[in-house]
Amino acid sequence: MTSIAHGIDLVEFGRIEQMLQRHGERFLDRVFTVREQADAAAVKNRIEKLAGRFAAKEAVMKLVGTGWRDGIAWTDIEVVNNPLGQPVVTIRGRVSELAESMRLGPITLSITHTANVAMASAVALCAPEKQEA
Repeated sequence: MTSIAHGIDLVEFGRIEQMLQRHGERFLDRVFTVREQADAAAVKNRIEKLAGRFAAKEAVMKLVGTGWRDGIAWTDIEVVNNPLGQPVVTIRGRVSELAESMRLGPITLSITHTANVAMASAVALCAPEKQEA
């Protein structure tokens, strides 16, 4: 039977601002890809964009169910917008290996913001395990 994997996360903008103040470029380079950093720098509210991407990465990790261990890097997950503005996730490295072992289909993301908070939800179908004859 096919099942659904889901992850959700909520991030306060103040948390991202605090990390930037404490760790600056080191935080950005550890958590966000070059493309994600460039996308955030190109918009009016950079913190809102970074918080949404941070929440999306956390949601994907919850979907995979492992947390940030076993060789997983934040930059194994990249979130960018397609031409229509929809957030799209690309996974690589250890996250891709885990998703493959779970038999995950494509991951669909949704990101929303309020005045102070970003929330992201990640959903994917898990293919059933192959049945032996």
